Amino acid sequence: MDKRLIEAVELFEDVMVFGTERVLKNVKADIWQEYSREQLQVLKILHKNGPLSAGTLAELQHVHKSAISGRLKKLEEKKLIEIIKSPEDQRSKLIKLTEQGANVVQESDQAVYDYIETLFADQVNDQELEQFVTMFKKIRSILRLEGPTHESDTEI
Repeated sequence: MDKRLIEAVELFEDVMVFGTERVLKNVKADIWQEYSREQLQVLKILHKNGPLSAGTLAELQHVHKSAISGRLKKLEEKKLIEIIKSPEDQRSKLIKLTEQGANVVQESDQAVYDYIETLFADQVNDQELEQFVTMFKKIRSILRLEGPTHESDTEI
């Protein structure tokens, strides 16, 4: 196997593990104190993908359906999500983000963006940032196993 690919995978893993840890430790937003990381991830998934079934959410978070049930109950109590009937099958239920839930996602995202912008300010120039975005669009497109590929994913 190509040693560069091995190095790339190891670097990607390091960025994912240590980057997530650093962001979680250093972003000081009230929203991150009010909701768990897993709850915020559910909201973010719904924001990006639209209404989904509880089973699909469990798959995307790599947890059992019982773990999702607890999260969804808390989010529904806080009026961040609502349960609706599927337009395709009235017997199926989907989880939908409410406007209040979308506001929580936006507030959480803004806290992360502000932190990353400060962190990268003097470390990453415009050309490097453009290369980073291009490469991650390509990686996202390659890794997507289900669902349609968006045109913007493959722009290079």
